[in-house]
Amino acid sequence: MLKEFREFALKGNVVDLAVGVIIGAAFGRIVESIVGDLFMPILGAIGGFDFTNYFLPLSSAVTATNLVDAQKQGAVIAYGRFITIAINFLIIAGVMFMVVKGMNRLKRQQEAAPAKPAETPADVLLLTEIRDLLKK
Repeated sequence: MLKEFREFALKGNVVDLAVGVIIGAAFGRIVESIVGDLFMPILGAIGGFDFTNYFLPLSSAVTATNLVDAQKQGAVIAYGRFITIAINFLIIAGVMFMVVKGMNRLKRQQEAAPAKPAETPADVLLLTEIRDLLKK
């Protein structure tokens, strides 16, 4: 019976892990959209930054000024994408840090709160009174 329980518990953990991975992937896509569609255009408008077209040509044949055309002409190092992905990572790491910190705070509060003693059931109180009466 214990072996069956362990197998069942293991399956539960696997399902929990799978759900976490799926939610994490969806969250990653949301952050990617926020960075690519909101933050980067704002940075581009304010400071003239457009990380998507930052690249380093590895060949003298690459003369294009945007990344898509440059990749068609030859090999390039697209470090602008790396910058965008690094920003995505920092946002995800910051949010995960805040989530874990909040969960730890809630856990500490639950542990610190003293548990109220359970009320004695009515039948036990009645039996206690009968016992005390019989002692007298």
